[in-house]
Amino acid sequence: MKRTLGRSGIEVSALGMGCWAIGGPFWDGETPLGWGQVDDEESIRAVHAALERGVNFFDTANVYGAGHSERVLARAVSGRRSQVVIATKFNAVFDEGTRQVMGADISPQGIRTACEDSLRRLDTDYIDLYQFHDNGFPAENAAPVRETLENLVQAGKIRAYGWSTDFVDRAGVFAQGPKCTSIQLQLNVLDDNPAMIAFCEQHNLAAINRGPLAMGLLTGKYTPTTQVSADDVRGQKSPQWMKYFKNGQPNPDWLAMRDAILEILTSRGRTVAQGALAWNWARSPQTIPIPGFRTVKQVEENAGAMEFGPLTPEQMSRIEAILKRA
Repeated sequence: MKRTLGRSGIEVSALGMGCWAIGGPFWDGETPLGWGQVDDEESIRAVHAALERGVNFFDTANVYGAGHSERVLARAVSGRRSQVVIATKFNAVFDEGTRQVMGADISPQGIRTACEDSLRRLDTDYIDLYQFHDNGFPAENAAPVRETLENLVQAGKIRAYGWSTDFVDRAGVFAQGPKCTSIQLQLNVLDDNPAMIAFCEQHNLAAINRGPLAMGLLTGKYTPTTQVSADDVRGQKSPQWMKYFKNGQPNPDWLAMRDAILEILTSRGRTVAQGALAWNWARSPQTIPIPGFRTVKQVEENAGAMEFGPLTPEQMSRIEAILKRA
């Protein structure tokens, strides 16, 4: 399965790999922003497993693991740079040594510096897709960010750019830029965003889907009593925006929604995760889900979803009716 990365014309696998988790722990003060401990060698084996299964799109950010995710990805794709499409993000300022987030810098010079730092960590001379990593940044202040990114395209540092945001007014500012090609948005079968999907379709922007497995709720691994570790972004000290988990445990309201549609998601022998990814592909021709991973096993399961393809229109209608969205 292939998709086109918006109006850039870059062809990518219909499934991407989200590289947040492989960055390992990082923090904002005492608030964990990573997904717990990682094994870098397993992360590299997992990236190789993705490549072997036809996945060529990898999404990371400079801040994941305070630079560590970019470094691990660079090791994993060493010697194969021309075979992969790398997306990364900018906004946060952090200390690589302490793995603490220190703030943000979206001044033109700050963006250029962040870009050079990511190029160095990724061990590459260009970034395929460079994304603004601030969901709620005011739309009225975003034009200078867009213009700086246009200049980075002109300079050959990046091929295209996008914004990781769930809001149409913000996406609208970036969409005016000729080299804007994507919006990264929260999207999964439990958590739709019709306005943004319609916007991406109208403007021929790729809709890159973060959270396609609802941060793990759509993997079938979690029960109402599961307790997540303290150094995990879903744990007891989770950030305010964390809605899928509360007090380190799965949010029962979201679990109930998952259970109501389980039979449809697991049709034709799919796993829950494979069914969830199938919903994303059926939702729009613009969608590219990027489930996170830490192990070869997770990559194999997620990549296996491409063999089944999207859900049917009839299954999509049934889900809308069950979740009372129709």
